[in-house]
Amino acid sequence: MEQKEPMTQKKLPNIGGQAVIEGVMMRSPWRISIAVRRPNGEIITDVKEQPPLFTRNKLFGLPVIRGIVNLVDSLVVGMQALTYSATMAMEEEGEKLSTADMSLAILLAFGLFVGLFIALPTFLTSLVDQRITSVFTYNLVEGGFRVGIFIAYLTIMSYLKDFRRIFEYHGAEHKTIYAFENGEEITLNNVRKHTTAHPRCGTNWLIVVMVVSIFIFSFLGRPGFVTRVLSRILVIPIVAGVAYEIIKLLSRNQKSILGRILASPGLLLQRITTKEPDEKQLEVAFEALKGSMRGEYPDVEK
Repeated sequence: MEQKEPMTQKKLPNIGGQAVIEGVMMRSPWRISIAVRRPNGEIITDVKEQPPLFTRNKLFGLPVIRGIVNLVDSLVVGMQALTYSATMAMEEEGEKLSTADMSLAILLAFGLFVGLFIALPTFLTSLVDQRITSVFTYNLVEGGFRVGIFIAYLTIMSYLKDFRRIFEYHGAEHKTIYAFENGEEITLNNVRKHTTAHPRCGTNWLIVVMVVSIFIFSFLGRPGFVTRVLSRILVIPIVAGVAYEIIKLLSRNQKSILGRILASPGLLLQRITTKEPDEKQLEVAFEALKGSMRGEYPDVEK
């Protein structure tokens, strides 16, 4: 039987993740693992052999296109993970989420996104439309409103008990990934010392999306309000693709001075979106990581 190399002697892959309801989803280049703590205290893990979508086709792996594909893939996988975690959390109460329930939740989430982060900033900027002559300045003001609304939204969410629990699991995910990336044994002592802020977090990507959108939206001119909102929705994939390439560039140069400066806004924002987890939450993150690494890194599975 072929022996696996120790973590410290083997190039470690990038691991992605997401906090879910009372749990963590981890994604490696090989599989997706969702670990959830049920109401009775048991940790249940669901593992699927599912490499990222952009690795399954050469066209999907092209620059910018891979960012668009990754956005769609992440949204689908993320919703599946949330559905699974919600089902596990409600199972002992005899409830089960139906397809209709999830479809309604997706529609409401999309409506909230469009309303808060596209329509509202566009409307607020239109109130000062006559005072702004430059298209770029107009989009800069709109971008400022968008970032402000986004930060206010996250701040309000962080004070709600259920969302704070998710932010704590978010912190557990980051701490665990940091320990893995440093080639350390995944133990409470090793993981606890790491920060909850990670440069490859989706929070950083959202900040980059908002900055990139200022430049790309500037090419759309200044049509009427409805056309303006619709055009912004339609170019979201392009914005996401460009932002993905910037994040990849930052992750390769995160130790440089420029890389640290550019990553700092997202890291600061993670003071809101991540909180210090407790030991039980870290244990769930450990199980999610073990599932995603199944058979690849024996050191993780100890």
